[in-house]
This record gives sequence, structure tokens and C-alpha cells, in this order.
Amino acid sequence: MGRNIGVRAAWGRVDGVLESRDVTELPELPEGYPPVPEPLSLAGGAGVVDDHTHLDHLDDDDVERLLAAAAAAGVPRAVQIGCDAAARTWTDRAVRRWPQLLGGVAVHPNEAPELARRGQLDAALEEVERLVTTNDRIRVVGETGLDSFRTDWDDDAARRAQLDSFAAHVAIAKRTGATLQIHDRDAHAEVIDVLRAEGAPERVVFHCFSGDAAMARVCAENGWYLSIAGTVTFKNNHVLREAVAAVPPVILQVETDAPYLTPVPHRGRPNGSHLVPLTVRAVAGVTRHDEEELVGILSLSSEFLYGQW
Repeated sequence: MGRNIGVRAAWGRVDGVLESRDVTELPELPEGYPPVPEPLSLAGGAGVVDDHTHLDHLDDDDVERLLAAAAAAGVPRAVQIGCDAAARTWTDRAVRRWPQLLGGVAVHPNEAPELARRGQLDAALEEVERLVTTNDRIRVVGETGLDSFRTDWDDDAARRAQLDSFAAHVAIAKRTGATLQIHDRDAHAEVIDVLRAEGAPERVVFHCFSGDAAMARVCAENGWYLSIAGTVTFKNNHVLREAVAAVPPVILQVETDAPYLTPVPHRGRPNGSHLVPLTVRAVAGVTRHDEEELVGILSLSSEFLYGQW
């Protein structure tokens, strides 16, 4: 809490724009990354979790810089997701090295068809389960799910590979007690069909939720969580804001999907966990919650989903 108070004191407004008055108090960021925004209003020392990020493309020094910047912004913890072979290995190492991180591993739905074609999908799924069961800091199975945008569902074999892979991940999450993080792109009804057919795990999160208010209400009825990315700040994304407004904030999380989906006003630049405050403030505006109150709700929900760091 003291560190955040110190950082907050370094911020001021110049012509309505937040600027740092003492840049020595703010961590150095990798080249090209937007600056740290005004830190979150925290309650009782709690902070927000970045529910879904990808750091495996960075060298270790840049990871250190981004984690320090995130902590300065009131985002001291993150869930690192690895969903190809190299990223899974990196995630296994990273969560042992950096206490700020918990991990998630999976076969990405758009990788599943090619692995199936090569006869390698079963081995990849076995690796996912091995990592979840042998590293107690890997607490997520994901991102897994369905994607009809990047995978041609007119190809029956590709579509079947995605469905089989998703069902296998659901089973892994249930066997291991891990939280399931879902990738759902242009496949809302089909994802829900699989969850109902297979039986959803106890804890389910729709990563980068992109459904409408009706789908959000279905998630709420089933106790499934919606993780909201920087897309909620995009001017024309009224559908997502309506979805956020349709559900109680206790089933919400916030994420970056870094380095993608950078929130306004920094679209086009790399995303990082230090920019989560921009998403939190957008969600607070939609739900009409005080920022500090929303931070507390998000923090408690993260603890339910992932446990203690």
C-alpha cells in the first residue's frame, strides 16, 4: 500500500492529462510501451489481478520491468498463459521464478487442428495435464475453446479437432481442480453447448469475453466469469459494455491479453498489465461502481478463482 501511495503522489494533471512529476519513482518500461497510468484506488492494500497475459515473447529483463510497472499501477499479480509448446515450457519456468505470476497452460484451439493432423494432439494434451499436476503454481487450464474466425469450420476435420480438444481440456480441468479459461471467438453457442454436454468445471472464465448481454446473463446463471479486456474502452464496442452492465460485478474479471488489445488511448502500442487501470475505470463507469469498491470486488473474485498467490 505504501508503494502505491508514493507513486500516486508523483502524479498530477497538466491540461487534464496525467503526467508523472517524478519519473524516478516510476519503473522503466520496455521500448514502445505506453506509460503507467494513474494507479488504482486500492482498499486495504489489495490490488487487481491481470486475469490473462502473455509474457513469453519477452526477455527476462523486460518481464521484470513490466511486472514492476504493473505493481506501481496497482496490479501486483497476473495469470501468465502458455498455449503452444514453447509457451507452456516458458510458463512452467516463469511461475517458479516470479511470485507475481500464476500460470495457465493449454493447446490453443487454432493449434489443435494441425496437431491432430500430425497425430500429436493427444501428446500435447497429456503435457498440459502433466504441467497442471506437477506445478502447483499452474492453476489454470487455458486458453482453450472454439474459434470459427481463424479456423475454417467448413473443414469438418478441423472443426472436430477443436471440439475434441476443448472437451479434453474441460475433462482435465475437472480432474485436476484447475480453473478453466475459455477462448471463444465467433463460437458462442457452440462453446456453451460443449460446457453443458461435458459438464462445466467448478470455476470457468470466459477470457476476453466478446458475447452480448444475453450470453452474459447465461454465464451469470451458470456462475461462469467474464474477463473483460481493453476492448471495453473501444468507442464502438457498445455490445460489450451492455454485456458488462447486464451482470453482477462479482462475476467479472479484468485482463490485458497482452501484448494485444491495448486500451484507449494507446491502441496500436503493446499492451501490458500496467494498463489494467484503464480497463478497470471503464468497467467501473459501466457498472456505476466506485473504483475502490470495484477493485475490492475484483480482488476477492480473483482469490476464489485462483487461490492465494
